[in-house]
Amino acid sequence: MERPQLGRTGPRTSRIGLGCMGMSDLYGPADRLESIATIHAALDAGITLLDSGDFYGMGHNEMLIREALGSRPRESVQISVKFGALRGPDGSWSGYDCRPQAVRNFVAYSLKRLGTDYIDIYRPARLDPAVPIEDTVGAIADLVKAGYVRHIGLSEVGADTLRRASSVHPISDLQIEYSMISRGIEKAILPAARELGIGITAYGVLSRGLISGHWSKDRQSDKDFRSLASPRFQGENLDANLALVERLRALAQEKGVSVAQLAIAWVAAQGGDIVPLVGARRRDRLQEALGAADVQLKPEDLARLDAIVPPNAAAGERYNAAQMAHLDSEMG
Repeated sequence: MERPQLGRTGPRTSRIGLGCMGMSDLYGPADRLESIATIHAALDAGITLLDSGDFYGMGHNEMLIREALGSRPRESVQISVKFGALRGPDGSWSGYDCRPQAVRNFVAYSLKRLGTDYIDIYRPARLDPAVPIEDTVGAIADLVKAGYVRHIGLSEVGADTLRRASSVHPISDLQIEYSMISRGIEKAILPAARELGIGITAYGVLSRGLISGHWSKDRQSDKDFRSLASPRFQGENLDANLALVERLRALAQEKGVSVAQLAIAWVAAQGGDIVPLVGARRRDRLQEALGAADVQLKPEDLARLDAIVPPNAAAGERYNAAQMAHLDSEMG
């Protein structure tokens, strides 16, 4: 597998990363043994970037990664951790805390749960409106100097915040949603990241499964946040979005690939500085995603995809109103 560098200052990592959130939280029950087997299969296939968050299952995800890595050499993987989201014992969300003293506290617990001496990329999950980004990045920079963190990343922030953060310490990458139906970064954020030498780790490349080719209305569940709180998975929005998927399926079949492979390949084709994160929870879904690396999209293919799914084609916002309010990346 190719090993591009994340931005100008980040680590060399795999061309595709594995997002581990769904193995612990938000997408309904997951099978622990299958999750670990999926991580092992990803590592064996050459994936080295594992993305987590300390609030995924309230620490469960980090402990799962620790178990999965077992005796594997620590230097063979890059672990990316998001922090700052506050949750209650019932799983509810109660804002963000990115104060310097909170950063030091969060990293101490993550290091213990992961069973490691350092985190490769550490990033606030969202911009804390009560804390200047310079203070948060400065606190992580102190952890870099102390050896507990190797690189600083950001998540879901806008171009102005990228510039302010970069003035304090080099930023390796911006983690942000990017897919054929979530293209908000293209206007200002992506150009700013490229100007500053910041890589992109793109999550939601299948829009949480919506454009995977596997989603259907009968998959709705009261234990899955997509059904409960994601506008794109609800009512008439879901009908419209699944109709988009069927148009994609026709092109995928013509090219002899799956819809998911086509969607992942589209993100990868947007630039060598973009690393798609796939959220596979099972080995079969992982193998399908890995097949995207063999999909070569020509300029005419990309033009056809733009015609099938033009920008702003998705019905519904990518989060509900309360969550959208926390996205600095959506503030203009």
